[in-house]
Amino acid sequence: MDLKKYVKIENINVYLEANDKPSVLNELVNILDNNGEITNKEEILKDVWKRENLMSTGLQSGIATPHAKTEHVDTMKVVIGLKKTGIDFDALDGLPSNIFILLLSPMSSKGPHVQFLAEIARLLHNEEDRARLLASENADSIYNFFTG
Repeated sequence: MDLKKYVKIENINVYLEANDKPSVLNELVNILDNNGEITNKEEILKDVWKRENLMSTGLQSGIATPHAKTEHVDTMKVVIGLKKTGIDFDALDGLPSNIFILLLSPMSSKGPHVQFLAEIARLLHNEEDRARLLASENADSIYNFFTG
């Protein structure tokens, strides 16, 4: 999958300010809102929380992939954020999460949503790559990590 189609430098935050799960979700959605990519922030947050309440999207090894299908986007939207000190995101391994990738897809979208999540899992599979990503100091290096 060509991630260049979905990952945008302006939707990357190297230094998230949030210190808890609700704040992280709000901060990630705010990035899209501030960049004019969504029109109904409140409804999108509800959709993200609805999905999150089914099962936490805090995976393991510091990765969290909050995602939702929503009527409030017409194309897939991606936000990437880092919280180098990590926060509790109810991860499967019980450890703090520090790599956050928000994915929003239209309700009608089937393939790209799953393909994107699979590609993220592939890119972040090994510890050295995760460490390299966390060492990023700017959005350009994060963009290059995901788009090669």
